Parts: sequence; structure tokens; C-alpha cells
Amino acid sequence: MTSAEQKFIQIMKEITAYDEAISLIGWDLRTYIPKKGMDHRSDTIGLLSNKRNELKTSEKMKALIDQLKTENTTPVIKKSVEEAEREYEKFRSIPSQELTEFITLTSKSETVWQEAREKSDFSLLQPYLEKIVEFNKKIAEYRGYDNNKYEGLLDDYEPGLTIDVLDQVFGQLKTALIDLVKKINQSKVEVDSGLLLKHFPKDKQKSFSLAVLDKMGFDFDAGRLDETIHPFATGINPYDVRVTTRYDENDFRMAVFGTIHEGGHALYEQNIDPDLHQTLLADGVSMGIHESQSLFWENFVGRSRAFWESHFDLFKDHAPKSFEAIEFDHFYRAINEVKPSMIRIEADELTYSLHIIIRYELEKELINGDLAVKDLPEAWNQKMEDYLGIKPANDSEGLLQDIHWSAGDIGYFPTYALGYMYAAQLHAKMNDEIDIDNMIRLGDFEPLKQWLTENIHRHGKMKKPLDLIRDVTGEGLNPTYLIDYLTNKYTDIYQL
Repeated sequence: MTSAEQKFIQIMKEITAYDEAISLIGWDLRTYIPKKGMDHRSDTIGLLSNKRNELKTSEKMKALIDQLKTENTTPVIKKSVEEAEREYEKFRSIPSQELTEFITLTSKSETVWQEAREKSDFSLLQPYLEKIVEFNKKIAEYRGYDNNKYEGLLDDYEPGLTIDVLDQVFGQLKTALIDLVKKINQSKVEVDSGLLLKHFPKDKQKSFSLAVLDKMGFDFDAGRLDETIHPFATGINPYDVRVTTRYDENDFRMAVFGTIHEGGHALYEQNIDPDLHQTLLADGVSMGIHESQSLFWENFVGRSRAFWESHFDLFKDHAPKSFEAIEFDHFYRAINEVKPSMIRIEADELTYSLHIIIRYELEKELINGDLAVKDLPEAWNQKMEDYLGIKPANDSEGLLQDIHWSAGDIGYFPTYALGYMYAAQLHAKMNDEIDIDNMIRLGDFEPLKQWLTENIHRHGKMKKPLDLIRDVTGEGLNPTYLIDYLTNKYTDIYQL
């Protein structure tokens, strides 16, 4: 190993050490921190993030990048250098002081968002969000995006993705979903999810959720499950991956499916190749690919008939006696009911992507100057009515339900629906090699986990997202797989 490689590896370790500290503080900020400690903690995150970014944009890093680009190095070093250069160019374009101010702003904004959500008062968050939107516009401009600034933000979450591609696939998906919802609304088949709305103690929900996580292959020696307002998973490092969930004692679906979803994220983080640990590659390749893993487990496994055929008895072992009389077919249809919902994370799998498309269209308008922040509530409510046929009664069940914009994550939302399309494409390919439903009925998830680890997880950031999908499935992004999956499933459930 050359001296330059040794120095580069050391600086990567320093960067990942800062990442680990920031992630742990962020986890604490969203889970157990006392309310009075939030502002101080936000300042700390800002300072640590600035130190990390100074390493990423230092003259030492630039010199190592330039030298190692011309040397014959290992594939991991070569790809790490490419990622380091990408990060260098990204952060170098933003003045250090402005970036620190933005990070501190978003940390404080998350705290304000919690208060605004509790009080259902968007006006509390509005001045923060206005600053966040303006700063995101500046980020895009610093990176050379003058015309369509929004595209300059997409690259942070889905490298290589363009608005033209998103508009095309989302347009195709939106048309198909709205048509399916209309057909389901005309169906004479009645699905009653009300039978699920029974008291289910939090501790019992947790025990069932932990049992499912265990069967998925989640390593509890390298992770844990906690409670939060807005569920998330975070990889402190591959040996410390935190899953959070939210409990509703009158609707177990929130915690159970939320835990499965976040568990899918966690499996990705836990199964990255150890050779990539403490490098810039020890992470999911993109948010879209990451989301494909959570949605694969939540929907293609957790909401499948096969899953509940093999886990219904386990569920009843944990559930109160009031669930004992529920017939299986009624239960299965109930957990797959299509009913437009105000809340994204409570949405059924058919209408879920419409929630994402609404957010995509709105944030694109915000960044490109076609919509003012002050007009966001009205625009949000109108799109909800146009696409889902429902209108929020207040800000909490409207645009204050998600943490993403208050955290500064504009350009993130499209990756949720993108991940759903990736998941459907991966599911179809996996099914060519493995009888997925049979494995699920047997309660044997190991072949599924191994396939995902081999084809997705272990690679970390060694491949670009669209290249990864093409390598695994033999084709580029194709929304047809998701449309076909949803059409077939709900044609059966609602006898369309």
C-alpha cells in the first residue's frame, strides 16, 4: 500500500467517525432528548458537520484525490476516490459558513416542526421553511443549475436521475393508479378495515414486531428497536443500526408495518461488505435503492397473503383475545384495503405513490419558483383532493405530517416511489430464481435475505443506482412491474 493510499484511508476513517457521531446525535435528537436540550444539540450537529465537511473539502483531500486518480489502486480505493471527488465538488461549491448555518437551521427547524405539528399551525414553521427553500435554491445555483434548479437537488439522493425520467415514469404511474382507484371505488366487494381497529397494547405490538424482525434476519447484536414520532432507521455504522417505530394502540398496522419497513432499511446497512467499512462506500448507493429494500419487505413480503398464511397464528399469540374471532380472508383483505388516507405513512400500498407524486410536484414548484411557501397549504390540499379525493381538515394531517422539508431534505421524496418501482422490478427478478411465496409460506426468509445481500446490500456504493438495477435485472428503470403487481393484486382482492 502506497503512502497516498494510507493517508487517504486515514482521512476516510476520520470522516466516517464524524458521520457516526452526527448520526448518533441525530438519533438521540429524534428519540429521547429532553426538549430543552434540542437547540444546544442542533448547534453541536452544525459544528460537527462543519468539521466533517472541512475534511471532505481540504487541500489535503484534493491532493490525495488528484494523486490517486492516476495510480493503479484497488477497486475499493478507486471507487472511494470517485466518491470523495464527488463529495469534494459538492461541498466545495458551498461557502463553509453558509453550509454550517444551514445545518444549524435545519436542526432547529426540526424542533419547530414538532411544535407546529402538535399545534397544527403551519405559520410556526413557515419562516424556517422559507429559509430552507431559498438555501436549497442557492445550493442548486452553486452547483451550476440555473434553469431547472430542482434537478440540482435530486443528485444528492439519486445520482444520475433526471427530471425528464421522473416526469415520464411518475406520469405513467399516476395515470395507472388513479384509474385503479376509480375501478376499486366502483367494486361491489366490501373490505372492512374497521375489524382491525381493536385495542392492542403497545408492549404486545412490540413483542410481535421484534419477532418479525428476528425472522427477517435483523441482527440484534448490531441493532435495536426504539420509539419515535416519525419512524426512521439510521446506520450509526454497520454494527450499530437503529430502527424506530411508532405505536398506536388502536391500530397495530402503524407499528407492525412500520417496523418491517424500517427493518428492510436496516438489513441493507447491516449487510454491506466488511471490506467497505470505514470508507465512503459503506452506505446505501442511493435513497431510491435504500427505499426499495424497505418496501420489498413491507409490501411484497409483509402484506402478502403468503406472509399472513404463515404468521397469522404468531400474530394471534401476541394479539388480544378480541382478534381471535377474525377470519383469515377478512383479515388479509382488511390489511390490504384501498382507502385514500390523509397520512402518507398510513397509506395503503396502492395509493402510497400518489402521496409521493404530490410532494414531488410541490417541491419541484417551490424550488423552481412556481410556488411560494406561504401558498403551500392551499396547493397541498388541492392536490390531495385532485389525486386522492380527500382534503385535509388541518395542517397536521396535511403538509405538517412529514419531517423531511423541515430537515432540509428537498429532492428526497421522489425516491420513495422510485424505490417502490425498483422493489417491484427486483421482486420479479428474484421470483425467476426463487419461489418467493413458497419460502414465505414456509417462514423461511433466509433465501430472500441472501439474494438481496448478494445482489444489492454487499455492494454499498460500489455501483451507481441505475447501473446496479441494470446489472441485477437486465434492464433500466421500468414502472411496468409495479403497475402490473398492483393491478394483479387488487384485481384479485376487489374482483375487478
